[in-house]
Amino acid sequence: MGASGSKLEKALGDQFPEGERYFGLENFGNTCYCNSVLQALYFCVPFREQLLEFYANNKNLADGEENLLSCLADLFSQISSQKKKTGVIAPKRFVQRLKKQNELFRSYMHQDAHEFLNFLLNELVDILEKEAKRKEEETSPPSEKAANGPNNGLPNGAEKKPLKTWVHKNFQGILTNETRCLRCETVTARDETFFDLSLDIEQNSSITSCLKNFSSMETLNAEDKFCCDKCCSLQEAQKRMKIKKPPHILVIHLKRFKYIEQLGRYKKLSYRVVFPLELKLSDTVEDSDIEYSLFAVVVHVGSGPNHGHYVSLVKSHNHWLFFDDENVEMIDESAVQTFFGSSQEYSSNTDHGYILFYESIGSGNKN
Repeated sequence: MGASGSKLEKALGDQFPEGERYFGLENFGNTCYCNSVLQALYFCVPFREQLLEFYANNKNLADGEENLLSCLADLFSQISSQKKKTGVIAPKRFVQRLKKQNELFRSYMHQDAHEFLNFLLNELVDILEKEAKRKEEETSPPSEKAANGPNNGLPNGAEKKPLKTWVHKNFQGILTNETRCLRCETVTARDETFFDLSLDIEQNSSITSCLKNFSSMETLNAEDKFCCDKCCSLQEAQKRMKIKKPPHILVIHLKRFKYIEQLGRYKKLSYRVVFPLELKLSDTVEDSDIEYSLFAVVVHVGSGPNHGHYVSLVKSHNHWLFFDDENVEMIDESAVQTFFGSSQEYSSNTDHGYILFYESIGSGNKN
């Protein structure tokens, strides 16, 4: 990396962002799925800043029992405090902890970057919630503890609001599942939270068309009839999914790995799906003036689901960078479109955008 590091510094020259660090991550056999996601998260600036701030204010995390949160904060802190501007860091402690925590990531088989991202964000939330609960128990007076008992219930049967961590504030959005009974016209709406949107993809399509399909109306009939509470029976209905509250950081997972019944196995869809640098959520959202800017892409390289490699593209201070484990290099913004996918079934290009990270622009959606 010495050569590619100095090459990167030369390429950026006077434009090297003040205080920024561009470090490659060492691969421990098959950990590219982990490295590519970690780079995307590191350059998700609000997430990085809140993680480092939390770590600085909770020094007991470093001294206490090791967990994925303390290992991730330690890694990010290590990168951001490097004297050199570029280089390579071995995320050994983090990877060891990950494997210890979840047997799924222990083997040397090809892993799924999306599964890892999902696991990591949910794990961080669990740790933060436990930490908040522990602090609350430490600070509440003994009389209150005794009165509330082990369930820590609130008076008059009031429900305790779920804790909203900084992971939620960055990544969590709310979907509304609306079902309209075609007999009595009653609309049943059910909200559900999400950290990312998994979208079905089609050949020669775009993120906008995939989002439209995601929110399109579906008719429930025959065996799929809806049980209407008002009619007290199964009825034909129309159903659609809408984004009720868009997240600050919108993570889109393109479903490139599809189970093919006839083959009895998964196949990688190399479809060309255009993802714009600026994305407007319109038809899918109740509050439709939200605009997003692309800042990271996790790319799957390879023709099949069970082998291959992951790399990431990251936008930092208006420059695009290409992270491939230990190697980091500058790329032109126009190169991003080479990762849309292939417009033909069999193509020599196997580098396809898999997970997209968008940040909302402007103050309209800051929590």
